[in-house]
Amino acid sequence: MRPARYAAPWLLPIEGPPIADGAVLVDERGRIAAVGPGAVVPTPPEAHVERFDGAVLLPGLINTHTHLELTGLEGQVDDADFPAWIRHLILVKARRSPGEVRLAARRGIQEGWATGVTTVADTGDSGTVIEALAELGGSGIAYHEVFGPAPEQVEESFRGWVGRLEELGRFAGGRVTLGGSPHAPYSVSGPLYTRVARHAREEQLPLAVHLAESREESELLAGQGGAFAQSWRKREIPVPVEPGCTPVAWLDQHDVLGPRTLCIHVVHASDADLDTLAARGVAIAHCPRSNHRHGHGPAPLGEMLRRGIRVGVGTDSVASVSPLDLFAEARAAGALAGLGASEMLALVTLDAARALGLEGETGGLVRGKWADLVALDLPAQVDAAQLPDTVLSRPRAACRLTLLGGREVYRRGVAF
Repeated sequence: MRPARYAAPWLLPIEGPPIADGAVLVDERGRIAAVGPGAVVPTPPEAHVERFDGAVLLPGLINTHTHLELTGLEGQVDDADFPAWIRHLILVKARRSPGEVRLAARRGIQEGWATGVTTVADTGDSGTVIEALAELGGSGIAYHEVFGPAPEQVEESFRGWVGRLEELGRFAGGRVTLGGSPHAPYSVSGPLYTRVARHAREEQLPLAVHLAESREESELLAGQGGAFAQSWRKREIPVPVEPGCTPVAWLDQHDVLGPRTLCIHVVHASDADLDTLAARGVAIAHCPRSNHRHGHGPAPLGEMLRRGIRVGVGTDSVASVSPLDLFAEARAAGALAGLGASEMLALVTLDAARALGLEGETGGLVRGKWADLVALDLPAQVDAAQLPDTVLSRPRAACRLTLLGGREVYRRGVAF
């Protein structure tokens, strides 16, 4: 790869204050070789040199929760109570051919690049996202889902999931990681959770779980009531035998929670639950617009952050919220927890990287990290003191260039 030097009127490193007339030097490996004021960043004679007037350079965005195999399902899943919405989503997904799902996954990754998203944490059951990440040279963690609410399904579900992991392992490598996802407390039995979590520890796989998302989930575990419990009884699946647990406490009983566990949503969590999550060292993917759309209520984001829990922001899927917009999610999170603009931006860059265990590789413009870089259009007049607020207000179409490890994956007006 040829070295390259990119400059702009503003640089927003995230891991440091804004820099006026800044520049970033990218080396042959796609790593950041230098970053700072343009006057001190060298220009090697063999380097590609480019300046983006009227723009800011910032790190590539990180989406901590996606379902990219659902790309293209905007508006196709009816509004309803959450359990009914899930049932309808399953039916809509089943109408797609394998080829359509593969194209959807690729399109989802590329649409992310067009809005400055360079790394994703995706969950799905088709395997198409990790395949697309590998083929496109993307960056992210693909958590492969496993389901099985009935205790007698444990062995079949577990063996099928392990076999699929073995098949998908050929796509892992470089900046693409394979993980596992026992889906949610309303779709996975306790014994299956235990088996999957043990396997993940043995194989050093990261885990992702949908957790404490809806009232119906809490009702299932607290008192064997609600819509999920009714659905289980109709299918002759026994509800949990020890009612009274919260979803967080239930997963903790089954040894699911740990430093490599990404807990998705976590809306209905008590102070005791949050203490447990902090003690176990988990990370949380916060999806405020999806939570709102489904009527789940506001997550206790401020309390999570006060406890030092690692939190990143995610969009969820287009079947829940469309279009996917990480800046809109960050603004919603900030309004919920009373955060400043710099803190909001961290939730989709450096803090998101920390949530995924990738802070040493991406999330900020720092020498040695991958050159994941976005050039974003700014308005004509920019107040330096308000630069983070200005960046957060920019529309999705403001992305001019996206680099992934120094490689150009999106340039406005150019087809890839």
